[in-house]
Parts: sequence; C-alpha cells; structure tokens
Amino acid sequence: MRKTLPNTGLSWATLQSELIQAGSRDVKWREGRAAVYVFNSGEDVMQVAHDAYGMFIAENGLGPAAFPSLKRMEQEVIEIALSLQQAPEGAMGSMTSGGTESILLAMKSCRDWSQQHRPVLGKPKVVVPYSAHPAFNKGAHLMGLEIVRMPLRTDFTADVTAMAEAIDSRTVMVVGSAPCFPYGVIDPIPELSKLAADRGLWLHVDACVGGYLSPFMRCVREERQLPPLTSWDFSNTGVSSMSLDLHKYGYAAKGASTVLYRDKSMHDAQIFDFADWPCERMTTPTFAGTRPGGAIAAAWAVLHYLGFEGYLDRARRIDAVRERIGDFCKDNGLSVHGDPQLSIIAFGDPSGDILAAGEGLYKAGWFSSRVRKPDGIQVMLSPQHDKVVDTYLDEVMRQVQRVRVQGTRSSGDVRYS
Repeated sequence: MRKTLPNTGLSWATLQSELIQAGSRDVKWREGRAAVYVFNSGEDVMQVAHDAYGMFIAENGLGPAAFPSLKRMEQEVIEIALSLQQAPEGAMGSMTSGGTESILLAMKSCRDWSQQHRPVLGKPKVVVPYSAHPAFNKGAHLMGLEIVRMPLRTDFTADVTAMAEAIDSRTVMVVGSAPCFPYGVIDPIPELSKLAADRGLWLHVDACVGGYLSPFMRCVREERQLPPLTSWDFSNTGVSSMSLDLHKYGYAAKGASTVLYRDKSMHDAQIFDFADWPCERMTTPTFAGTRPGGAIAAAWAVLHYLGFEGYLDRARRIDAVRERIGDFCKDNGLSVHGDPQLSIIAFGDPSGDILAAGEGLYKAGWFSSRVRKPDGIQVMLSPQHDKVVDTYLDEVMRQVQRVRVQGTRSSGDVRYS
C-alpha cells in the first residue's frame, strides 16, 4: 500500500525513534566498517560540519546578493582549492553538489568552450582510460558527446600511447584520474598533459578522490623519504580543469565538491545566463538553481578547523593503514593491484576466489567495493580506519582461508551502488 501523509503531525520523539530504527540495519560506519561512501575523520570534525551546516541550513547559494556570507565562504573555499592544486593566476572554480556534477560541468564547459575556440565537425569526442569514472559516460549521454574508453597499461594506469592513437579530428577532451576509483593508482598526468598540449586538447583531471588528500600525501612521502607522487595538478601546463570532492578527503558534509579551471574563459563556459522571461536575467554557475547554504558553510568551517596540520595528520594515518594492508597482502599470498599511493587499495587472491571472500566480509558486517579485471576487494580508507585495521585484516584472513579450503565461488555481483 502506498504511504500517505499522516492526518496529524507526529512528535519529534516518535520520529527520532523511527529514524534510529530505520538506520539500525545500515553499515556501522562509526565503527570503521565502511570502506566507501563515508569519510570519517573523527567525531570532532563531524560536529564542526554538523553545526556549521545547521547554522546555514535555510540559506540559499542561489542568491549571493541576499547571502553575501555564502558568496564569501564559497570564494574562500575555491581559493584554498586553487592554492592546493598550484593553479596559476586567473584560475577560477565553483562549488558543486558532488563529483558527478563537477565532472559534468567540466565536460559541458569543454564542449561549449571548444565550440568557440576550437570547433570540430561532427559529434565531439572524449577519450578516457578504461578506469575512468562512469560519470564521464553520463555526461556524454546528457550532452551529445562520444566517449571512447581505452585499455590500461599493465600497472592499471592510463595507456597514453593508446589514448593518443584514439584521438581524431573530433576529439575535444582527454581524461586522467588522480587516482582512479577502481585501483587507487594515479594516471600519468604529465604524459597526458604533454599529449593535450601537443594536440591542442582539453585535459580534465578527475581528482574527486585525491584532490584534498594528494597535497598532504606528497608531504608524507617527503617525510618518509619515498619517491614523490606522480604530478597531478595545474603545475602540468596541459591541465585545463580538475574535479575534487570536499565531501571525501576534505571531510566536509555531503554534498560538496569543487570544479576548477585554468582560466576565466574556461570557467565562463560553465555559466548559464538567461533573460527572456518575465523576471529578466537569471544566472547560475552550476547545474543546480537552489544550492544548500549548509554544504558551503560546512566545507568552509571544516577546512579552517583542520588547517594544513590537521589534514597532514590525517594523511599520515591513512598512509600507515594503506601500508599495513599492503604488507598484510604480501605476507599472506594476496596480490595488490598496481602501486596505490593514496587512500584506495585493491587486492586479489591468486589462490582463491577473492570475490567470494568479499561476500563473506559483507555478511560479517564489513562494507567495501569489489572490482573486476582483475577480481579484487577494494577499500577506500579513512583516518579512523587506523583503529580497526587489524580487526578487519583478521576477518579478511578468515574469509580468504575459508574460500581457499572450501573452494567457494562468488555470485559474481560486484555492484557498489
């Protein structure tokens, strides 16, 4: 039977109880049992985001004249993002609702900018590595673009030579990830940057996962005297735009992301401006009209609450957990996919069905993604995972041994959304 509105309102106590009950079967992310969807940086950070969001829960980012506070906070968030990504003078950006919107806006901007500056005949084409996020296909579907996905190198990074061969007269954009979601490896952005510059193309770097983590992980690797991260940011002169999520490793409230552009003309191509209706001119920088002021305020507050040292501390913790999982895999006959250096690590089992082990982990209350080509369990780490990593790995070992001994086969379902 269809749900209907109650005749009389219910008390908050009743509703609160129902909400608690509704969430009782959700993954226990506060206990560190979720390795996707939630980015737990500690209860203090959660509280800052919660309180800041609540202070601006009714304010609307659509109206900067009415809410100059939001305009100022958004601008400061963008300036911080640009500085972290070594953007040149004149670079610009916007806050968005999430990574998908950031990617779609970059694709829309590229399409419209190219029509003006580098027009092509026929359907504009975007060349991406096989590991690129599905949002690029969503954007192509919505905007009348063609997507071409190219195979990866043996280290699971983008094959720049193959991508170069796929470029033709209709190509307007090439894409790299920093890192890609499936394997957590950074594509060779310097090589892609040179390719884009040589061919006169727009390079978008999808740093939705790594954008607010990589600058601090670079410092961690310097501290540990390890080889530097692959360069991913605007210091590569061929990079035209970047997407980076505040609600991932910026630890802000959902939904908050950023899309950045090398110069004003590229950002201008993102903006919608319309005047032919009774209320005259309406200008929106993103796809949304109304934008929640709480998301802007929470992002601003968390960035300033943590500061450089706070983010660096959390990067150190994530790095230690990833290293712990990598060592565990090496010691127990599991194989790590590629050379992940940030927060995502995917691992397989040459001696058994790792997807079956992943299904066992899920039944035991541990929620993570699984990948194919090759099969693997994939975890996206948060700082708070340092409190549960040993317990998690104990369960991984139990499930792996169970599958190895019993020869258990998986259902083959690897969906994570």
